[in-house]
Amino acid sequence: MSSETDFESLVNTFYPSLYRFAFSLTRDESEAGDLTQETFYIWAVKGHQLQDKTKVKSWLFTTLYRECLGRRRKLIRFPHLELAQVEDELPEISPVASECLDASSALRALSKLNEAFQAPIALFYLEDYSYPEIAQILEIPLGTVKSRISRGIAQLQRLMAEPKPHLSERQARE
Repeated sequence: MSSETDFESLVNTFYPSLYRFAFSLTRDESEAGDLTQETFYIWAVKGHQLQDKTKVKSWLFTTLYRECLGRRRKLIRFPHLELAQVEDELPEISPVASECLDASSALRALSKLNEAFQAPIALFYLEDYSYPEIAQILEIPLGTVKSRISRGIAQLQRLMAEPKPHLSERQARE
């Protein structure tokens, strides 16, 4: 018997009961189907690690339950919100400021930042270094890197949001 036949037989045997269990957890047909399919995907990738094949059913149900919990945690941490729901929390950006955003103006604003914030922001956004790498390069604690990037971005946003005097067309070309 091939492993493909074994997998197909496993799906035929356990799909209905796994789906019912997933539906009882989610109360959503689509989510239940996704969870059930994800469980079988995980089995296809990791099922060979199960040494006692008599425990396949409990392994599948446990995997489905853990996957469901993981999705719930993710949804709590990163909720899906409609833009209209959080519109009042978005920063104000004037239409003029958004038209002026380009790499050179961003670099000019970066050069105006407090020196303590310039290096971490440049290393993170321009050079693609990770926080631990930046901490090592600058020889500062990881928490300080995170803090400086956060504060620097806030300062950068304020600088970028400041209204710019309009230049004549001739001045803009020079």
